[in-house]
Amino acid sequence: MNERSPHTAPALPSAARALGYAGLLPQIFCVAMVLAGHEWRYAALAGGFAYSAAIFSFLGGVWWGQAVQSGRATTGAYLLAVMPSLLAVGLFLPWSFGWDWPGPALLYLGALILGSPLIDRGLGFAGADFLKLRWHLSIGLGSLTIALGLLAPQVL
Repeated sequence: MNERSPHTAPALPSAARALGYAGLLPQIFCVAMVLAGHEWRYAALAGGFAYSAAIFSFLGGVWWGQAVQSGRATTGAYLLAVMPSLLAVGLFLPWSFGWDWPGPALLYLGALILGSPLIDRGLGFAGADFLKLRWHLSIGLGSLTIALGLLAPQVL
């Protein structure tokens, strides 16, 4: 088994960093469409929710993979890893029932993304370089998602 502590993990390749930051572009585009008053601004809200929910679910997959790879994960690590997908689906349900959506869902989802690096740190499977990038990307995507949530009342 190849175990590494977070302090000995290799540095992230520059491509991982560049593509990680490029992953903020769809949400930036959604915010720009809403701010510009584009005729597709409601679609931009829905798209922004879908993108954030997909990324949040992806993070759960990352945690699952890290837990398996570590060979030292507890049941709690796997439970945490499935929560993002379940929460994302739960945040989508109000729209399905015609309730107040997407504003509140975007706010909750943005807050969850903002706090998600705390799970990475708590699990202890990720290297320091990865954690630093996770904080940057989570602050970026979480903030943009919250911005969409705050802009939603102007669209609806």
